[in-house]
Amino acid sequence: MSLDNVVGVGVGYKEVRGEPTSHLGVTVLVRRKVAAGNLHPRHHVPYRLGHVCTDVVEVGDLRLLSRTDRVRPLVPGVSIGHWQVGAGTLGAVVRDRRTGEFMILSNNHVLANTTDGQDGRASRGDPIRQPGTYDGGTEADTVAHLERFVPLFRAGPSSATSCPVARGVEKIADRLVAALRPSYGVRIYPRRSRENVVDAAVARPLPGISLDPTILEIGRVTGVAEPQIGMEVMKSGRTTGLTRGRLRVMHAVVRVAVSDTEWAFFTEQLVFTAMGAPGDSGSLIVTPEGKAVALLAAGSDRATIGSDIRRVLELLDVELP
Repeated sequence: MSLDNVVGVGVGYKEVRGEPTSHLGVTVLVRRKVAAGNLHPRHHVPYRLGHVCTDVVEVGDLRLLSRTDRVRPLVPGVSIGHWQVGAGTLGAVVRDRRTGEFMILSNNHVLANTTDGQDGRASRGDPIRQPGTYDGGTEADTVAHLERFVPLFRAGPSSATSCPVARGVEKIADRLVAALRPSYGVRIYPRRSRENVVDAAVARPLPGISLDPTILEIGRVTGVAEPQIGMEVMKSGRTTGLTRGRLRVMHAVVRVAVSDTEWAFFTEQLVFTAMGAPGDSGSLIVTPEGKAVALLAAGSDRATIGSDIRRVLELLDVELP
């Protein structure tokens, strides 16, 4: 460890042209490989230590990784977001079933600015930043472009006043009530907005941006699991990191606040014990064995809501690699 350029040492199989051999030896981790002629002789790594071979592996500068930092290659569990969105979580690396290309998976409200596809809030090709804008991401941190999304339909005062029939009825009723009770008024809201089944979107990475499918603190996804009440799960998110919980309710219909004045109805949702906080949206919820269960979409300090990953993959026409 006292040698220049050395940042670590351990045990591993010697590699030749990037392929491991059957020779177990001492692995020396260096910031970067340097030609022997450019190092002082006292700082050369010997080819052997006694009867044991050595191997030099370049690992770069090692540092603690913050989930809100600029992270390359991109890995699930870090900050990401549409350029007009604060920040959410890169949930998983998926493969486009049409083209075979790898893409980034997260929520619609993370990658597509909570759009229904008709409101102008987002469109295909919009820049995606890592880290998200809230975490200091700028135009220079654009790593992908929005590829496609499942429309997210909202309800609230804005949707009520957009209907001319509703506006007319509301005006007449408001006058009648005001005549009897001047301190009261009438406002009409839709009984139920169009229902949502998932909150999901994918983005296509820019050329030269590498993806690592290994989820921080969890590892590789090993498949998809069928939800079962009581099952143990975990997630890796931008805000709270690695947390664990269990599935409490299935086939849930929930109303989720989108803003101070709007909400969205979701059906067929999975309700877990509290596992996250703002900024964890988009995290992949998996079993302890690494099988995907749901895409974290919403929650509170007492519960976490997730969309069944099978529906997410189906509607976006993608698959886990």
